[in-house]
Amino acid sequence: MMSSSFNLFRVGISFVMMCIFCKSAVGSLSELSPQKYFSTLQPGKASLAYFCQADSPRNSVFLEELNEAVKPLQDYGISVAKVNCIKEETSRYCGKEKDLMKAYLFRGNTLLREFPPDTLFDVNAIVAHALFALLFNEVKYISTLEDLQNIESALKGKANIAFSYVRAIGTPEHRAVMEAAFVFGTTYQFVLTTETALLESIGTEDIENAHLYFFHCKQVLDLTEQCRRTLMELPLTTLNIHRFIKTMEAPLLTEVAEDPQQVSTVHLQLGLPLVFIVSQQATYEADRRTAEWVAWRLLGKAGVLLLLRDSLEVDIPQHANVVFRRAEEGVPVEFLVLHDVDLIISRVESNMHIEEIQEDEDEDMASPDMDIQDDEVAETVYRDRKRQLPLELTVELTEETFNTTVVASDSIVLFYAGWQAVSMAFLQSYIDLAIKLKGTSTMLLARVNCADWSDLCTKQNVTEFPVVKMYKEGETPVSYTGMLGTEDLLKFIQLNRISCPVNITSAQEAEEYLSGELHKDLISYSSVSVLGLFSPNMTTAKEDFIEAGNCLKGYVITGIYSEEDVLILSNKYAATLPALLLARHKEGKTESIPLANSPPQDIVQIITNALLETFPEITVENLPIYLRLQKPLLILFSEGSINPQYKKAVLTLAKDKHLDSLTPCWLNLKNTPAGRGILQAYFDALPPLPLLVVVNLHSGGQVFAFPSDQAITEQNLLLWLKKLEAGLESHIILPAQEWKPPLPAYDFLSMMDAAASHHPTRKDPECTKETDASENDKKQEDKSAIRKEPIETLRIKHWNRSNWFKEGGKSFRHDNKEL
Repeated sequence: MMSSSFNLFRVGISFVMMCIFCKSAVGSLSELSPQKYFSTLQPGKASLAYFCQADSPRNSVFLEELNEAVKPLQDYGISVAKVNCIKEETSRYCGKEKDLMKAYLFRGNTLLREFPPDTLFDVNAIVAHALFALLFNEVKYISTLEDLQNIESALKGKANIAFSYVRAIGTPEHRAVMEAAFVFGTTYQFVLTTETALLESIGTEDIENAHLYFFHCKQVLDLTEQCRRTLMELPLTTLNIHRFIKTMEAPLLTEVAEDPQQVSTVHLQLGLPLVFIVSQQATYEADRRTAEWVAWRLLGKAGVLLLLRDSLEVDIPQHANVVFRRAEEGVPVEFLVLHDVDLIISRVESNMHIEEIQEDEDEDMASPDMDIQDDEVAETVYRDRKRQLPLELTVELTEETFNTTVVASDSIVLFYAGWQAVSMAFLQSYIDLAIKLKGTSTMLLARVNCADWSDLCTKQNVTEFPVVKMYKEGETPVSYTGMLGTEDLLKFIQLNRISCPVNITSAQEAEEYLSGELHKDLISYSSVSVLGLFSPNMTTAKEDFIEAGNCLKGYVITGIYSEEDVLILSNKYAATLPALLLARHKEGKTESIPLANSPPQDIVQIITNALLETFPEITVENLPIYLRLQKPLLILFSEGSINPQYKKAVLTLAKDKHLDSLTPCWLNLKNTPAGRGILQAYFDALPPLPLLVVVNLHSGGQVFAFPSDQAITEQNLLLWLKKLEAGLESHIILPAQEWKPPLPAYDFLSMMDAAASHHPTRKDPECTKETDASENDKKQEDKSAIRKEPIETLRIKHWNRSNWFKEGGKSFRHDNKEL
């Protein structure tokens, strides 16, 4: 901002990258020879050139990221080209070392900066680093509180400051700040840090997320006075930062004497509401002070105006002291009576319609040159970015060492990409797993960086990152399809120590198996043991069960018993052959499930569903599993643990088959804060807790709330459900809003649905046919060799109110005498 040569400096840079990875680029990348490229460079012109050795291995992923960066860089006056080097080329930018990749920043023919090779890991990093260098004088990077205080003192009475914290350079948030600085850099001084200690020193408790503060220093004339600070509470995106800064430029408080419905300010244009503090001549001074206080509290969230009642030509209710106007067109203003400033603030914050603003943002941002990072992934990666991982606990494999290593010993191999945030987050979990297994496992833990060995990963049918595969001698590789975490992967490895289904040879051994004594060291990893019971002549049924057991290896312990005395167990557990026995070790009980004419995929589905809890706590991770049951949800929302009496009432009704047409569950708002947003979407404001609701997402989004004046007992709950069945209870209809992913690549629910066509859910195992590693050297097998399941078992059923309880109607009428 302070550089007089900013406009000239902005015009031209040349950004030259050297690497060994080369592949014919596609899209809008220009391809030139080194001589031709350097002849096109002109003073004041910007260029990003990617130098590739003609005989280098391929790195198509990086070229795709660079190709996506073409358009946004062109928007800032930076052209992009790919320069094809030949062996005889003498230019030092073509490189001599085959494993060397460097990036250089030029303006014209002048070298400005050299980047380490791991900084340009995606389109965000490329754009952010280019703009960061371009705006070097406009964006000050600081690392200490003293640096911030010095800048603040120097700008008091002169200019305002936009201070931002990002978790790392090159992140989407860093890019958003740089793009904002490109627009507003001549007006405000941008200050950037990645130091959490600096963020904590200014009083911010949340250090896991990126933040932007606006320092109001221009109006401070007393050098001993601290600049007032306003925090931007929305995520750091280009659109949000632009909206926030524009509100900082607007007048803090405006006096008006016209119809509030006719007033127009920049806030409405930016999608923010207006708050009118109604004043009259007798209380003008006090009202103005109140309005200024409210304006500071709502800065960046709403526009605040002082409405002079005495000068108005329209009538305002005499009792109203606040008028609230939403940003949406056609919505009438609200006349309120609020005698506390906090009530005004709360009213605005509960009506900001963040969802609608975010939806508009998604439409603007959903272009190939933008990226959105998953918050929890980014948190993991950048929180631990300085943590030194003991990578020596795992074996790094290459194209030359892969086959000999996995053939020589049983191996777990992680395929990941060093440039991808999800991969790097999971790599930390993978190393944590290696630490847990150190000295206790015969399984070799290895890893392959697909950014370096893309051909190897292609041969191993790796089409996404990260992927974990288990290789055992004489067996086809098994892909791990569970949650990407240390404990889940540890469970997968430990349960694969035994070959499932376990062949049980006697009734006594079967009893030991069901009691957990046979494999008691694995009970902590599988609280349920499954035993298939078959007569010796049930050959087809046994084969189907064995195939299902192979699919479930690593997820649940399965066993098979088909001796002549199988009727002893069949009679004891009231099981009609063929059957499944499910031993739940925590509850100490065993139940039977018939298996008549069940193909392998149905057996997998039966076991998977049987493993689900009767009254689970819903979390972000397990919600898709229970939604796939295609039943209305009976949810108990609670602030903390639920009352044992409530749990007993629900479990009793479930045991008596009264809830077969519903999925009973509960949600702890302390563990899953997203529940607050869900309740607000249902009821506009957060209702008193605990609250029991029935939600039918498959019939237009109907929501029924259990009467708050009634105790949650078996009798009251059963009577209420009967009224729902009869259509006697009023309900809320959720708005017909389509919840789209920010980008197609982030449509995780569709990905899970695609996986469900092969298996119920991503957390459950998938039956896949993998190609042996040694065979891949001869030819590449079909990547889609996956066992397919009947889509009918997974097809979404469209429920409506008339058939909600059709399946459970008998259970509701089962015991009328109890009511």
